[in-house]
Amino acid sequence: MRKESLAFFKELVNTPSPSGYETKAAEVYRTYTKPFADEIRTDVMGNVWAIINPKAKRQVMLAGHMDEIGFAVHYVSDEGLLYFSAIGGHDSAIPVGQRVWIHGPKGRVPGVIGRKAIHLLTQDERKQKPELDDLWIDIGVSSRDDAMGLIELGDVVTYQWEFQKMAGDVVTARGFDNKMGCFIVAEALRHLSEKKPNKDVGVIAVATVQEEIGLRGARTSAIGTQAEAGIAVDVTHAIDYPSVDKKKHGDMRMGKGPVVARGANINPVMFDLTKQAAKDEGIDIQIEVEPGGTGTDANAMQIAGAGMATGLLGVAIRYMHTPVEVLSLTDVEQCATLMAAVCRKITAKTDFTPR
Repeated sequence: MRKESLAFFKELVNTPSPSGYETKAAEVYRTYTKPFADEIRTDVMGNVWAIINPKAKRQVMLAGHMDEIGFAVHYVSDEGLLYFSAIGGHDSAIPVGQRVWIHGPKGRVPGVIGRKAIHLLTQDERKQKPELDDLWIDIGVSSRDDAMGLIELGDVVTYQWEFQKMAGDVVTARGFDNKMGCFIVAEALRHLSEKKPNKDVGVIAVATVQEEIGLRGARTSAIGTQAEAGIAVDVTHAIDYPSVDKKKHGDMRMGKGPVVARGANINPVMFDLTKQAAKDEGIDIQIEVEPGGTGTDANAMQIAGAGMATGLLGVAIRYMHTPVEVLSLTDVEQCATLMAAVCRKITAKTDFTPR
């Protein structure tokens, strides 16, 4: 991966952006995409549109959500302990013992997520997974007044984990779901600025908001762009570690190329274009069967307004919705290349009507 792209990826991943609080990540995205875009817009929801050929007859929407899971402080006890709610989906076993940042009005405040020590748990409690309301955040103060001098109710919380290189092309971080997709959309736009799409086709590369709490930004962006076609990109599960049944979940593997979804959420013409683009680019792909809705931005895009011809690309990652998500940088690069290649295959005359 080129140096500038990797630096952008690291900055994007490390920038806190729980759903509804994406403004800092949005600024990172705007700054990076500005040299590649003919126009940049930010809408009232906070979605950022980076556009090539904004006046073209046909518009294609690319979508990668920039929000991540996190927590929000909803109560402070007399002892100065912070109680919190989930933003997005969490395994309640993960937070115990984690270091976190509370993003307060005076800057970020360090804290730790506490629970009764194992010595104090009953035998029955030891057998049970803790619920989030059994946990609290300790920021080192001893009173509510002291805590409220540092934080406010509604402040968001993220884990103290950042981008880190592992062996080979493998990296780990919190928030690859889906800063990775946001990065891929931006890189696809960069590729398209170097090798243009058809002159009658515009590309709107959208960093969407609030996917983790209901695909909200993609829904409003799909209506706002009025694009006839679109491609979303998101993480998917790598089924390449013990205890996961491939007969139930398929066989997606990290490092084996981008994932291309096929099913009811996917326009068949877009799927065929994607397969051909991958063949032309010499990119190995993995097919993921999605018989119903996908739970991604593609789902909202497909049924917005009069409908959109949607495709869905992905990268297989391990340990989704944990602070140690793991992926292959090669998969990410190839996914961006493939997304751009699909856009170049679309013309004003492309008929997406299933026949």
